[in-house]
Amino acid sequence: SRSVRFHQHLLNIRSKKETHFCSFCFFPTAELKAVFPLPLQLPIEDLCSLSSRSLFPAAVPASTEDVLLKGFQMLGMEDQRIETAQQFFSWFSKLQAQMDQDEGAKYRRTRECLSCYQDQCDSILTDVSAALEHLDSLQKQYLFVSTKTGTLHEACEQLLKEQSELVDLAESIQQKLSYFNELETINTKLNSPTLSVNGEGFIPMLSKLDDCIEYVSSHVSPAALWPVCPSAVLLRWLTLADIENPLFYRYWSTTSPTVRQEVASVVIRAYQQLLDDIHQCYLDQREALLSPSINSTITDLTSQSNKDHCALVRSGCAFMAHVCQDEHQLFSEFFSKPTAKLDELLERLCLSLYDVLRPLIIHVVHLETLSELCGILKNEMLEDHVHNNAVQLGAFEAVVKQMLEDVQERLVYRTHIYIQTDITGYSPAPGDLAYPDKLQMMEKIAQSLKEEQMKLMSPDSSFSDVQLEDPESRKIVSSRVPATVSPADLHGMWYPTVRRTLVCLSKLYRCIDRAVFQGLSQEALSACIQSLLKASEIILKNKSQIDGQLFLIKHLLILREQIAPFHADFAIKEISLDLKKTRDAAFKILHPKAVPKFFRLNSHNAILEFLLEGTPEIKEHYIDSKKDVDRHLKSSCEHFIQQQTRTFVGSLEEFLTKVTALKTMAIQGGPTYNLSQQPWAQPAKINDLVMSMYRILKTKLPGTLQSMSLYLANKDTEFILFKPVRNNIQQVFQKLHTVLQEEYSGEDLQIIACPSMEQINLLLSVSK
Repeated sequence: SRSVRFHQHLLNIRSKKETHFCSFCFFPTAELKAVFPLPLQLPIEDLCSLSSRSLFPAAVPASTEDVLLKGFQMLGMEDQRIETAQQFFSWFSKLQAQMDQDEGAKYRRTRECLSCYQDQCDSILTDVSAALEHLDSLQKQYLFVSTKTGTLHEACEQLLKEQSELVDLAESIQQKLSYFNELETINTKLNSPTLSVNGEGFIPMLSKLDDCIEYVSSHVSPAALWPVCPSAVLLRWLTLADIENPLFYRYWSTTSPTVRQEVASVVIRAYQQLLDDIHQCYLDQREALLSPSINSTITDLTSQSNKDHCALVRSGCAFMAHVCQDEHQLFSEFFSKPTAKLDELLERLCLSLYDVLRPLIIHVVHLETLSELCGILKNEMLEDHVHNNAVQLGAFEAVVKQMLEDVQERLVYRTHIYIQTDITGYSPAPGDLAYPDKLQMMEKIAQSLKEEQMKLMSPDSSFSDVQLEDPESRKIVSSRVPATVSPADLHGMWYPTVRRTLVCLSKLYRCIDRAVFQGLSQEALSACIQSLLKASEIILKNKSQIDGQLFLIKHLLILREQIAPFHADFAIKEISLDLKKTRDAAFKILHPKAVPKFFRLNSHNAILEFLLEGTPEIKEHYIDSKKDVDRHLKSSCEHFIQQQTRTFVGSLEEFLTKVTALKTMAIQGGPTYNLSQQPWAQPAKINDLVMSMYRILKTKLPGTLQSMSLYLANKDTEFILFKPVRNNIQQVFQKLHTVLQEEYSGEDLQIIACPSMEQINLLLSVSK
């Protein structure tokens, strides 16, 4: 029934399409080729015949329906119908797959058989490889055991050989061991607590010891022998004698001459190592006795003088000096030859004092305390005690020098800080800059004291000379101030930075080395000068120019006068690096266009020049703080002279300058001139100018001289400073007289009424 339906479906398709169908499946040939192109382009009929031949035997004839039915049965499609091309293609694909499977079945069976053979061969190869590995391991173990066995055999033979040699050596040693056995026996007896140096067996034992030493010395190095026997004898003998016992000397006197001779014989034959051991034994005992006592004494001194560092250093150093002297004296009573170990012991004992004092020293901030400590250590200890007992105080000297270096280092450090904070960074109080008020007030006080003393003194009495305050000790020798001394000369009236600088230098001068002092003095004086310049500017702004200038001149004079007693070179050498040539050579390399063409070099020459001529230069220059003070003093005096000259005759100098310029123009070919016709040179104008200058001289000159006397308080200094001013005034008026005589007539001269030179000199004579 299925076949009938299939054929009926094919007839329906044929009636609809006029297409050629294959005789096998009645499928349209054109559609089949379009959808399923075959690579061999076989006709559909051939394909169907090929399929029939491959599926069914050729001997059995069958109809098309039977063939199709069997094909569908083989494919499990007997219940399905092929109604579409897709169903046909599916059926055909299954059919082709079934044919391929049936054709490759025998090859697959052959491949599976060969695969089994290959697996068996691989298993056999694996077993063979494992067997070979076991054989290699067995061979290696065999070689290892064989080597070890051979080595053990050789070692046994070597040990047997060494055993034979040692037996021979032992037999040889045994023959000579009797002397060493005797030495061991003697050593045991010496260490016995029941041994008595007065016993009968002590002298024979020493005789045996001599025999043993005589034999052994010929076979053994003496350095290996003496530390064992003779040192033990003497140390044991000294222990029995008890060197710290006060009966030690009595024991020596009561000992029989034989024992004394034998002991002396042992000591004579002793080497240096033995003597060193005895010294060390003695010194160990002394150190054990002295250390607790010294530490206790230093602790007591520290508690008593906790705040007074100077008293503590003085008492502690004096105590240690006495300890060193006493120990040297005690050592000389026991031993005739000195040893360096004694100084080592004393130095350790002195270090206990140093360990206590150093933490206190490094916290001292006052320069006065540090300078006093330097004086104690340097003058009292080193120059007095150590100088008089150099041998006995050798260890003490080393510790004191170390302590002195610490104090000096601390002093230098605190001085740097002091200069920075109290001199460079000093901020003046209003009273410090109250010039000239404070000087005038002190002068009034001094004058009142003078008047009171004049009333109390008899007519025959007179004032005694009064010394100024000592800049080092800052103590006033006398409280009376004479009338000839200015308040500016009093130490307490100096500007604070000047006073601090000079006190600082006076403290440092005898405490530190000359080179260090020069560097610190230069730094301190430079800072002081800068502080004076600042103070002078402030006074100049607040008061007057003359006060600021005289303030600076006075204090610079004080500095120059006070540093003169310091017999030191205030110049220091500074080294600087001059990179000018290096900079120029590098500039030529980096900027060749900036160099002129006739000086321009190529790149190689420029690099060569940089290497040859571009080396930095080391320059040395000296900075002299003393000359720096003189230079500022000279500059200040010149400014004072110029300023005072301008104050008194400045307008006349300007007038003479105009006259000189007018003459110069006429000489160089300019128009002729008539000075009296110039507006600024009219006789009346000159009269006003001259009278104005004369009034200034009369009014301001006494005040200037009084200020100079108040600040400088020295007639010679005042005369030297004002002399150039007086000479300048005289020269200006002399030039004015010359110009007036040349350019003006008698009537004009009367109008001008210029003071004569006699009048000017008379006015200036008050300054002489």
